Amino acid sequence: MPTCYLVHDDHTPKRAKFPVIDAHNHLWAAWKSVDHVVGVMDQVGVIAYCDLTANISIAWGDGGYTLGVGSLDAFIENCSKPHPNRFYGFTCATFAAPSDQPLFDDADEFVTRTTEMLRDHVARGARGLKILKELGLKYRDARGDVINLDDERLAPVWECCAELGVPVLMHQSDPFGFFEPVTPDNEHYESLKKYPDWSFTDPRFPRKQGLLERRDRLVRRHPDVTFLLPHVANFPENLSYVSGLLDENPNVCIDFSARIDELGRQPHSAREFLIRYQDRVYFGTDMPASAEMYRCYFRLLETYDEYFITPDYDGTFGRYRWHVAGLGLPDQVLKKIYHENAIRLIPGLSEDVGDALFPAST
Repeated sequence: MPTCYLVHDDHTPKRAKFPVIDAHNHLWAAWKSVDHVVGVMDQVGVIAYCDLTANISIAWGDGGYTLGVGSLDAFIENCSKPHPNRFYGFTCATFAAPSDQPLFDDADEFVTRTTEMLRDHVARGARGLKILKELGLKYRDARGDVINLDDERLAPVWECCAELGVPVLMHQSDPFGFFEPVTPDNEHYESLKKYPDWSFTDPRFPRKQGLLERRDRLVRRHPDVTFLLPHVANFPENLSYVSGLLDENPNVCIDFSARIDELGRQPHSAREFLIRYQDRVYFGTDMPASAEMYRCYFRLLETYDEYFITPDYDGTFGRYRWHVAGLGLPDQVLKKIYHENAIRLIPGLSEDVGDALFPAST
């Protein structure tokens, strides 16, 4: 990499300009470091943190991430109770099985078990349903067929979410390059060498376009469900497509977790996009908590700084794909993205974070 002689300013905020809810994250199997997470939150102005996989364990390792056994009870005992108003969780319900085993043998039994668990978890405080990318990509039924996201056998699950009034946050597909050959001309070549499990070039995996088409079809079929589509609806490389998705589906909102590098390399288009859809975007990071990581997100959203790097997918710095520029969003847009939209979109969240957002002393 040639030496860069550009002289440019650094206006990285120490704290966010307004209170922040990190509405897309995980605790990364870090029960013993919850106090550390809270310390980071206090440093940078993050008032609340969502563990989307509150009933399972998720950790980095083995060429990507690994899913492990967990429970909603453990989340409540280790996070919610010791740190009131600071943590809330989504449940994966039964959508967190080993991907090398059938997700179900009997679809009706699976749906019954899923909706029963979902009702129980929501009654105990879960604020939504999280669908991992394995559904539609890896999970198979007893016949060995991939279970598509829009499989009609799963329709009662989405209907249950509508009845309960909880949102569904679903990850479907990944960066464009993850579905392309792992060669040096792939802009994600270094990422795919670091995390080989993220390569989906093998023909056994569905193609990106098919995954998105099935997801969008599901969204249209269930207009009474609020769908939260992370990572800029998993197509930040094509903001025109995401704009069309939002225009056509008022039940869809998005986050930009782990994709600020994508926004920052197209700062003019991204700024216009976020201002236009300021009521449909909420803040999330999807990275292990660190002050440096959060401050980079704030730098991108709040400043016009140029030619800086963003954290890698795992929240570390040092390896990057390209440089980015800040978006300098207006205050009213920042407030909505930082916390107002999440509170509006997630029933019960205002009670979860009320004291943190509006301290009694004020």
